[in-house]
Amino acid sequence: MRSTTPPRPLPAERPPCSPGAVPKATHQCPDGGQVSLGSRGGGCREVRSPPGASYLPASHGGAGGGSPEGPRRAVRNEPIERPVPVAPGARRDGPPTTDSSATRGEEISVLSEESFPEPSGPPDPGPGEATARTRAVLAGMGAPESLAAPLVTALGPGAATELSEDPWRILSLRQVTPQQADTCARRALGASSSPEDPRRGRAFISHLLGQAARHGHTALEERHLERAARSLGLPSPSDAVKAALDHGEVTLFESMPEPEEDDPGGAEPAEMPEPTRHYAPARLGLAEQQLGEGITRLSATSEPLMDPVTAAEAVQDVVTRYGIDVDPRTSSALGAVALRGVTVLTHDAGSASAVAHALVGAAAIAAGSDTGIAVTAPTTQAAAVLNAELTGIGDGDDEPAVEVVPLGRLLECELPGSFGRGAARPVEAGLVIVAEAMALDVERAAALVEACADGTHLVFVADPSQAPSAGPGAVVSNTIGSGTVAVAELGSATEPDPLARLATMTAQGELDRVEAPGREVVVVPASSGTEAARRVVQLLTDSIPRVLRIPTEHVQVVAATAGGDSGTEALNTLCKNQLNPGPGAHHGFDPGDRVRLGADGPGYSAGDTGYVRQGGDAGVRVELADTRVVTVADPAHLSPGWAVSVADAHGGLWPAVVAVFPPETKGSRPQVYTAMTRARRHLSIVHAAGPDLARAVRQQATIDRHTRLADILREG
Repeated sequence: MRSTTPPRPLPAERPPCSPGAVPKATHQCPDGGQVSLGSRGGGCREVRSPPGASYLPASHGGAGGGSPEGPRRAVRNEPIERPVPVAPGARRDGPPTTDSSATRGEEISVLSEESFPEPSGPPDPGPGEATARTRAVLAGMGAPESLAAPLVTALGPGAATELSEDPWRILSLRQVTPQQADTCARRALGASSSPEDPRRGRAFISHLLGQAARHGHTALEERHLERAARSLGLPSPSDAVKAALDHGEVTLFESMPEPEEDDPGGAEPAEMPEPTRHYAPARLGLAEQQLGEGITRLSATSEPLMDPVTAAEAVQDVVTRYGIDVDPRTSSALGAVALRGVTVLTHDAGSASAVAHALVGAAAIAAGSDTGIAVTAPTTQAAAVLNAELTGIGDGDDEPAVEVVPLGRLLECELPGSFGRGAARPVEAGLVIVAEAMALDVERAAALVEACADGTHLVFVADPSQAPSAGPGAVVSNTIGSGTVAVAELGSATEPDPLARLATMTAQGELDRVEAPGREVVVVPASSGTEAARRVVQLLTDSIPRVLRIPTEHVQVVAATAGGDSGTEALNTLCKNQLNPGPGAHHGFDPGDRVRLGADGPGYSAGDTGYVRQGGDAGVRVELADTRVVTVADPAHLSPGWAVSVADAHGGLWPAVVAVFPPETKGSRPQVYTAMTRARRHLSIVHAAGPDLARAVRQQATIDRHTRLADILREG
């Protein structure tokens, strides 16, 4: 039976901080103001912020709930060894140059529809007033008018005015390069165009930090940012950074090294060292700050749900009731959940049953301590698979002890980044568990932690061998690496199935065949991208449904690349033509099309996949993996979902997966492992990457990201 124990009362508000903390460092706010950062020792800090400032990221809604304190020691993440990737043709090293395309006489490129990649998302919605005005401004800049609608989406209805006042705002679109922006600016400004223009500097800095965020980094150290800025031809990177700070698009975080112990010989104290400076996109940097402070808050305010002996008894009751064999490691890990405010439960590819047992055991602990429990997963399809596994525990006659809900539903998403649950209206549970937690990026994790009231026990259930999230950050890895939370390991299967054996070998750096008498794993070699694509369609439409009796709608294609003959773009076109040909009557989609949702919305989560059922004035109706039908009002949230990238598949689970490694694959061990572990019953590997894939698994053991979260937690 599902626990109906009412949640224990939640505090109406968080305890006020005591005054008088000694500030040790500063954090630069987007509007140029500063706040004082308290000293180490206790969670209370005196905070001074500019009027109206909130440290909850704008994309998350809700009220701020903590000071934007930065770390006070040198950041310990390994520095990036190369500049942020820059546009083709840009200088990558050397001294600052004034030979900028903003002042050169020749064109660096012909500005035409062909010189700009096609904007992603749905077709231009038509000649709305804002779009029409933006088209006119773009025409005067010599830029394609097809960029008007994406610019209105990015900048809002005032896009035309912003673009007229600052032509470099065109860099708000990721498909536009700095060189193209310079050419547009020169055409718009004429002789007044200058490489020293502060508008150019701040746009280029924001562009570089945006590029870094798309590669998963949450912040860049000053020296790396300035080196990348010089490679783009900015004469004075420091002035450009200042312009970006003044404009509010970038946030500065300063960290001071720990003071050395006094010299016993009575020598003069050393001079104050220079702080280490990190820069981040304003919303992203504040989200990471809030996340770290939120985890620290939960650790500091929680009390044990029950003692270890009582927790063990609750788990034993589960064993007796359901007739299951709970691994001793899982039972011990649940003891940590009962005791500690924040816990990471790690597992491997062979731990599906251990995860289900841990969720049932946690529900028993919550019921025994008179507190509510909420279990969530990043996507609807992951929640559906986990719920099916929970239903299978015991003889199947009892209602599952707990239900897994998608994160967007738990937080009651209203609009992308806006949630009904937050500090003012927290989740009504004293124990909150996140499964598939490696898929959590910084902003979604910050929204979740903000929605946890003081005293809540938060648990991340994660497989550390997986790749980091599709969005910026490395939430679970940083949390573990900080050494500030409890970390416990769940049990693993004593006799792992072929899927688990293959994934385990991959996690250890080996890519080899496994015996799979039940066809749990099938490797399909391909000599080219074209042959790989043909094999994918054959598997999807015939082999897997016919031989394994797994319907096509329960099979997800996951490709390692976007481009090429067997990347996601080509595969989506091919699958659409083969499985559901049509004119794209509803914003490019037809009923029966498989789609992926790229943002949170009412009833759905970013990363969900489903099928279009109908279109209408209110939006596109999409059926999700749990059979719910949601209305997607914004067509920009939809993209073809027959084939998705490994990053987009992260956080999702399916009965069967076709993992495609085209000839162009530049993979890594975490990427390959993540693709493999999306499947629960069957995995087909279409392999056209040759020996390079095994080499990548052997040599590219990690995906490094530059983040601040571990240091924020250490300094909590």
